[in-house]
Amino acid sequence: MRARWPVLAALLGVGMSYAAYPYLTLYRLGSAIRAADAETLESLVDWPAVREGIKEDVCDLAFDGPDDKAGTNLPAFGASFVRGIASSTIDRAVTPQALLAVTTGAPANPVPRGADVHVRWAFFDTPTAFTISIQPPGHTEPIKLEMDLKHGVWRVTRVWLPADLLTSRSRT
Repeated sequence: MRARWPVLAALLGVGMSYAAYPYLTLYRLGSAIRAADAETLESLVDWPAVREGIKEDVCDLAFDGPDDKAGTNLPAFGASFVRGIASSTIDRAVTPQALLAVTTGAPANPVPRGADVHVRWAFFDTPTAFTISIQPPGHTEPIKLEMDLKHGVWRVTRVWLPADLLTSRSRT
């Protein structure tokens, strides 16, 4: 009976470490953004996968419209043209350096302290997928992030931006 306690304690420790690991990664991500640490951001985010997801969202928004009633009937050439423009713009804009420039720059209308982005919820979808919902100030819809566990490391692999953020960035 006494021989089982060390095994049980070890299993409990491994389980608790596994459950805490994505939260630690989320904390490291927030710390890297606050400290303007592009190198850590590079290691915590799968930037090519995130860019591809945002490209899909932008193209879906362009073709379906934000209200799903304003679908466009673009010919194949028009659709590929829109995808090409979106692709090159997103490739330039979605980088660790661009994220840090946006988050560390002084806003035109300062947001009061305490109105920072905050985590609404975070939980496991599967044993290797972890979803986070964060609420940016001044927006009604949350930003949703997905982290995947690959090769023993949690990394952000997908970001879903609210339609108002996608359309406001594309107009400027």
